Amino acid sequence: EVPVVESGGGLVQPGESLRLSCEDSLPTFSTYAISWVRQAPGKGLEWVSSISPTSNYIIYSDAVKGRFTASRDNAKKTVYLQLNSLKTEDTAMYYCTRAAHNDALTAPRGQGTQVTVSS
Repeated sequence: EVPVVESGGGLVQPGESLRLSCEDSLPTFSTYAISWVRQAPGKGLEWVSSISPTSNYIIYSDAVKGRFTASRDNAKKTVYLQLNSLKTEDTAMYYCTRAAHNDALTAPRGQGTQVTVSS
């Protein structure tokens, strides 16, 4: 299966923003949900957000609700995760998966994109 490709990570200071992208290539992209998960150094995988195929249902973990915003462009086969008001505890490798919330932690992931929040 062709993997998704995450990008957009970087090193930022607390309070700053980043926009992550998840690029897909499957012709059926518009038919399935996409989820974001993350893994902080020394910790387990954590679900972050999920977006339905038509963007009518978007959910977030309590840790990021109000600060992160997921969106998707089905014509470009890309999902975005806008990260605002970043905190040091948001430091992690971020992955996207072709999965809804319930399956996000076990679905295959891309190579990830590193987000580091540090002063």
